[in-house]
Amino acid sequence: MTTLCFLWHMHQPFYKDLWNGQYKLPWTRLHALKDYAGMVEILEEFPDVHQTFNLVPSMVMQIDEYARGEASDAFYDCAVMPAESITEAQRAFAIRYFFQANVGRMIYRYPRYGELYERRGDQASFSVQDLRDLQIFSQLVWFDEDLLERDPELQDLIRKGRDYSVADQALLAHKQRNALGRVLSVYRDFAARGQIEISTTPFYHPILPLLCDSDIAQVSHPWIKLPSRFQHPEDAREQLMRARAYMKEKLGVAPVGLWPSEGSVSDHALALAAECGFKWAGTDNGVLGRTLQRDAGADVTYKAYEWIQSGRHMKMVFRDHYLSDLIGFEYSRMDPVEAARHFLTRIRDNAQGRDALVPVILDGENAWEWYEANGRPFLRELYKEISADPELEALTVSEALERFPAEPLQGIFPGSWIGANFDIWIGAEEDNQAWERLSEARAAYEKHKATATEDARQLAYEELLIAEGSDWNWWYGPEHGSDNRPEFDELYRDHLANVYRALSLEPPSNLSMPILMAQPGEIREAPQNPLAVTIDGEITSPYEWLGAGHYRPDPRLGAMHGGELVARDVYFGCNESDLYVRLDGAGKGVYGIEFESGSVEVRAVRSRVIEMEAPKVGKRFRITVARDGLPAQTLPLEGWLEL
Repeated sequence: MTTLCFLWHMHQPFYKDLWNGQYKLPWTRLHALKDYAGMVEILEEFPDVHQTFNLVPSMVMQIDEYARGEASDAFYDCAVMPAESITEAQRAFAIRYFFQANVGRMIYRYPRYGELYERRGDQASFSVQDLRDLQIFSQLVWFDEDLLERDPELQDLIRKGRDYSVADQALLAHKQRNALGRVLSVYRDFAARGQIEISTTPFYHPILPLLCDSDIAQVSHPWIKLPSRFQHPEDAREQLMRARAYMKEKLGVAPVGLWPSEGSVSDHALALAAECGFKWAGTDNGVLGRTLQRDAGADVTYKAYEWIQSGRHMKMVFRDHYLSDLIGFEYSRMDPVEAARHFLTRIRDNAQGRDALVPVILDGENAWEWYEANGRPFLRELYKEISADPELEALTVSEALERFPAEPLQGIFPGSWIGANFDIWIGAEEDNQAWERLSEARAAYEKHKATATEDARQLAYEELLIAEGSDWNWWYGPEHGSDNRPEFDELYRDHLANVYRALSLEPPSNLSMPILMAQPGEIREAPQNPLAVTIDGEITSPYEWLGAGHYRPDPRLGAMHGGELVARDVYFGCNESDLYVRLDGAGKGVYGIEFESGSVEVRAVRSRVIEMEAPKVGKRFRITVARDGLPAQTLPLEGWLEL
C-alpha cells in the first residue's frame, strides 16, 4: 500500500500595523476568498481522501478579524467606494494595484478586465464606468471557483460582464463578508469529522533555528557573512506555545503536528517543539539527505522517522521535494488529467510496490492562480484517481504515523526546505541589515521593559514577535521579487519602530530609511561580432565567446521559491550560417533551440558548460528544455533573444 500524506501550508504575513490598526496589504483577505475554504470543501466529494492543513496562527488571526468586520485595508476600501467619489490619488492607486493578478489565468478570463488591463498605461482615459468595472473585477477574480459556480448572484455578475452599478459593488462587498465569515468554520467542521488534520507553525512564522541562535546558519554555509548574533530561544518557545493555545481557542484543537516555518529545523528547535507538546514535525528531504549524509531518494524519503535526543522525541516526515514542486511549479502548464496521471505514475514508480509513506508538502494557496480554474480540475482528477486505486490511500500525517514504524534519528541537520540552509533569510546585505535592526530593538526592549506599563510592555513584545517572522527577509536579498517589496520593507520597519514607541522611546533614525537596495534585473546584451566556437562543453580560450550576446534572467525568482532555472546565463552569437549558444549554470534536461519558424536540429555538448550549435534560420530564437515528460520550459519565459 502506498500512503500519500498531503500537507497544504496556508500562510500569509502579518499585514496589520498594531500601532494604528491598519492592514497594509490585502493578500490574507484575497486568499481567504479564493483558497482557504475551497481547498477543504472539495474533499466533500472524496470522503476517503484525508489530508493535513497547516494553518499559521497569525494568518488565522487576520481571517478572524476580517470575518468579524474588525479589519479592512486600503485596497478593499478603494474597491467598494462609489467610483464617482474616487479622488485622483485613489484613481492612480486603483490603476496601479488592481491588476495584481495572474494575467493569463485571471485577468484575461474576463474580456472586460483584459480590455482595461491593456489600457492601464493611459490613466487619463479611464472613465467613471471604467473605474467601477475595474473595482468589480479586482475583487470578483479572487472568489473561490466553486463558490462562483454555485452562487446565482455571482453568476449574474459574471454574465453581466461590464457596465456595473453601485448596487453591484454593494452586492460584491456583501458576498465577500459572507465568504470570509465561513472560512474558519469549514476547518472546524472537517477537523471534527476526522477528514482533515490541522497542524500549525510558530505564531508569527519565524525561522526557529535562527531565533534560537542565528550563528547556526554557518553549519550549512560555513563562509556566510552573518550579522550580530541573535540568540533568543525564549522567543522561539513563546512563538510555539502561543501557536498551540491560539489554535485551540479558535479551531477547537491544539495541534500535535508542526510544519516549522519554511521547514526550518535544528536540534534546538525540535527540542523546544517537543517540550511545547508537538508530537510530529515535517521538513524537506534535502535536510534528510544532509542528516544521513546520502542521497535522499524514494527508498529513504518514503519512511517515518523519529528524532530522539536527550530524552525528547519527535516523529518526522520529510517531503518529497521533487513531487511537491511538480504541483507547485510545473503542473499548471499541463492538462489536468495528464498532470494527475504523471504525478501518480511517478509515485507508483518510486514506491515499486512496497509499503511507502509519501509526504507531499507545499504551499496551499499561491500556486493555484497559475492553474486553469484555480486548480480545481487538477485536484478533482487527482483525488478521483487516488480514490479509485485500491493500492493508494491518502491519510493525515498523524494517521500515517500510526501505521508506519519510525526509524530513529539521533540528530537533525540544521536547514530549511530551500537548499537545506538558511540563505534566503540571512547572509545577504539586506537580510543582515534587517537582523541588525531587530537585534537593536530587542536590546532596547530588554533595557526598558521593567519601567514600562504592562500594556506598553505587551505591545512592544508583540511587535518584536511579529518582526521575528520570516516573511520580511523573504523579500530582502536577491532571491525574490514583488511589486509590494517597498510596502513589506516599510511595514517591517514600522513594526520595529512601534517597539520603541510602545516603550515611550524615539525610534532610531535608521528605521525611517529603506533597507531595500537597488536589485539587479534582467540583462540583455546584443552580439557584437561573429563567433567561431568549438562545441566541446568547455571554454576553450578566453576569446572564444568574446563579443557574444549575453542574456541573464532576473535573479529574483518571483514570489514563490522553486522550479529549477533553465540556466543562469546565456551567451549567444552567430556566423553567416550557424547559431552558437552557451549555457552557464544549466540544470538537468534535454536542451533545444527554436526560432519563430519552429525547432531546429541542435548539436550540443555538456561539460563545464553546455555549448550548442544550430543552423541560423531566423533572427529571433529561444532555448527550450524538456524534463521528465513535462511540457518544455523556455528561456526567456516570454519573448525571444535577438541576433
